[in-house]
Amino acid sequence: MQDKVFSENWQNILQAHPTMADSARTVLAGSDYVVQQGERKPDILKALLESGDIERVFDDVTLSDQLKEQLQSVTDEVSLHRQLRLFRHRHMVRIIWRDLAGWSDLAETTRDLSALADACISITLDVLYQWQIEVHGTPFDSQGQAQQLVVLGMGKLGAGELNLSSDIDLIFCYYEDGETQGGRRNLTHEEFFVRLGRKLIQALDNVTADGFVFRVDMRLRPFGDSGALVASFDAMEEYYQTQGREWERYAMIKARPITGSEAARKGISELLRPFVYRRYLDYGMFDSLREMKSMIAGQLHTKGMEDNIKLGAGGIREIEFIGQIFQLIYGGRDKPLQQRPILTILTLLAERNLLSKYAVQALKNAYDFLRRAEHRIQAYADQQTHLLPQDDEGRQRLAKMMGFDSWLSFLAVLEDHRQQVHEHFQQLLTAPQADDEPEDAISLLTASETEKLRYLQNCGYQDPEATLETLDKLLNGHACRNLSGTGRNRLKKLLPLLVQAAAGTEHPDACLARLMPLLEAIMRRSAYIALLVENPLALSQLIKLAAASPLISHQLARYPLLLDELLDPRSLYEVPDRQEQAQRLAQYLASAEEGDLEQQMNRLREFRQIASLHVAAADVTGVLPLMQVGDQLSELAEIQLEQVLKLAWQYLVERHGHPPAAVAEDLSDCGFAVLAYGKLGGLELGYGSDLDLVFIFDDSREGYTNGDKPVDLMVFYTRLAQRMIHVMSTVTSGGALYEVDTRLRPSGNSGLLVTPLSGFAEYQHNEAWTWEHQALVRARCVLGDQTLASKFSDIRQQVLGKSRDTAALAVEVADMRQKMRQQLDKSTDTLFDLKQGVGGITDIEFLVQYAVLAWAADLPELMVYTDNIRILDALAATGKLTAMERDVLADAYRFYRSEANHCVLQEQPTLAPAAMLDDFRPQVQTIWQRWLGESQS
Repeated sequence: MQDKVFSENWQNILQAHPTMADSARTVLAGSDYVVQQGERKPDILKALLESGDIERVFDDVTLSDQLKEQLQSVTDEVSLHRQLRLFRHRHMVRIIWRDLAGWSDLAETTRDLSALADACISITLDVLYQWQIEVHGTPFDSQGQAQQLVVLGMGKLGAGELNLSSDIDLIFCYYEDGETQGGRRNLTHEEFFVRLGRKLIQALDNVTADGFVFRVDMRLRPFGDSGALVASFDAMEEYYQTQGREWERYAMIKARPITGSEAARKGISELLRPFVYRRYLDYGMFDSLREMKSMIAGQLHTKGMEDNIKLGAGGIREIEFIGQIFQLIYGGRDKPLQQRPILTILTLLAERNLLSKYAVQALKNAYDFLRRAEHRIQAYADQQTHLLPQDDEGRQRLAKMMGFDSWLSFLAVLEDHRQQVHEHFQQLLTAPQADDEPEDAISLLTASETEKLRYLQNCGYQDPEATLETLDKLLNGHACRNLSGTGRNRLKKLLPLLVQAAAGTEHPDACLARLMPLLEAIMRRSAYIALLVENPLALSQLIKLAAASPLISHQLARYPLLLDELLDPRSLYEVPDRQEQAQRLAQYLASAEEGDLEQQMNRLREFRQIASLHVAAADVTGVLPLMQVGDQLSELAEIQLEQVLKLAWQYLVERHGHPPAAVAEDLSDCGFAVLAYGKLGGLELGYGSDLDLVFIFDDSREGYTNGDKPVDLMVFYTRLAQRMIHVMSTVTSGGALYEVDTRLRPSGNSGLLVTPLSGFAEYQHNEAWTWEHQALVRARCVLGDQTLASKFSDIRQQVLGKSRDTAALAVEVADMRQKMRQQLDKSTDTLFDLKQGVGGITDIEFLVQYAVLAWAADLPELMVYTDNIRILDALAATGKLTAMERDVLADAYRFYRSEANHCVLQEQPTLAPAAMLDDFRPQVQTIWQRWLGESQS
């Protein structure tokens, strides 16, 4: 392709701006539109060059300001239309020039085009609105605020990714019905905004001697071409709640309010969000999405589609479809996925392992290549086309503009990109294995009792009659009888899969019975039935976990959202470290609206259920050793406590201000700390454990909070603790976060909820009972002010390090243990109470506590840790236990806890056959008698 020969007019323009000559050769070779603008409107081009605008990166404000200035003198629609079109030509030349000259990347080009459209829409609307209210009055809402037309940008405009020659897809709406006020002829709000909307469309879309501004497409509005041009918020809500279809959810992902007050923009976004983004992972929509995909695939055979880089195989539309499908499925639970730009979404999909990094990079590379090629095709004649040129000159021009020496070399790269995109597109929404029923499967919803019984026998169920009774109870239940047609079809597919899968477990009858409560629960939300039908891997993990633990089965039945976690077996059995877990929780909480405590509380509960499921799954499959189970559940509680304190702190500070010397939001210097006792203190938290907490505050700080409603520190910190307990203990749809027990605070239930540090020290030194000092062995500061935590640690060491009469101490500890055993030990002649039995868990804990209280005065290393195993290590290191005795106690303790943990997962009492523990119990009793001097038998 030869360089473009400059016309005399262009030569004159460039002679005045010689530095632009090099870029001009490239730009004029690639765009006849720019050539024509220089010929027809040389003054515009000269002004563009002289101002230096062609070399500037514009922002939204600059564009709007320039258009406002250009429209200052307009007094009628004819002059408005002309000035808009001149403004559009000026900036289209600037954008195309920068693009073809290589001065802007794809992101700048699409951002500039979208900002140009935004400015033309909003500034034009302002002008038309002022003209119209002078005649027809102002449309006030019920609060007396003037209403404006809210314009929703859809598609590429909504996403800020507009093309050089894109249509703009718009939807018009307004806040509230009523009648205008103060006009020469008042109108209903609908009439007012319909007229305004039509004027806006004409201003942008009409073709005059100066061309057009943007082609406007209104077909995405409710009811399409047959619907009202403008709708109130109430009408929008009614439509999308009752009439909205899956393709409209897909389209609404890109919706962005361009005009209207800030409150109105937020209002329409909040109104539409529940329609687009469902709170739960939405697998129920897969069939509809497959239909959409099939329609896309069906269009690929249309004549000429192979040359269409947007709609053809491997084109731009397929990339956008891939990203938006994941947004529809996961966006309700993952707020960052509710963004609009496709490249941002692809990045997030890689971060969340929803697509491989390789696939995402391939899609990103293809998108950039295809969009740049699209722009060069459209830049040539300012036409809305996505077709590759058919003539040799056009092909050579496009190849050169894309940086290739020949058409064939460009085409090879293009086809490689399209092939990769199309392969990823074809893999999306593939029909699951469940579509192919097992050869011997029957319809358990319609088969006769005889057929079902024979089916269960053939599957290998040990008690087919009882299992059939279990199935019939489900099928004849209220939930099943009231299923919709869609729900029944999904259940018809799922039941044979469950029956066959459960039949492959060691105890199929028990496994299937455990699944029935879950199945009954998810019938109310048949999308979860679809999830299991759509995902054979999720189904297999469900069977595996149900077979292993009734506790997990019941949790899944109680909280079906946990089924989402079964989708990826790789991550199901992975338990993240503390830092990653904290980051995940923060991200999960970010999906809740700021200030919405109910949402935040539910997110906390959901996260605990999800994280606990991962621990339990790793536990029952042996991936996670017992001691790490306690560590993980304890760390989970601590990061939850951290978020709870933040929420409570923000709430109190907003109302009362900060306490003296507190550093803004820095909770490490807030004058308040949370102490953990018991299982959390000892890093041995179980699946359903309460949290034994004590709250303290630094009473060396004096004064009041600094807010509009100041309170003294005692009141502030008491309300802070109350707020934390409320957030954790309140039962919501997700249950309670944790049950909180504060009875270990000084003076128990009769004492202050939040104890001043000086009072805590005084009590521990002078009033606490021996059993309270035993509890202090396992106490540690888990949250809050670091200086306060250090002071608490000093107090703990002073108290535990006191010199004590070991004989008197032994009597007190033994007496306390005897009273507990009499009340709590459930051992029998054949069964041993793992926790309360003689030589069991509690005996080992009491031995450890006695040892710390008896000898820490001379052996301070006994006070370093709060967990039993490391204290046993310290006792061996100091010679109070032999290495063999340490191992005996540690092995016994681990074994007991392992068995107790197994009982919890099986929802059984913590009892074990007595004979199974004959190796441990006598050895524990021997050490007990040596230290505490009495027989436990």
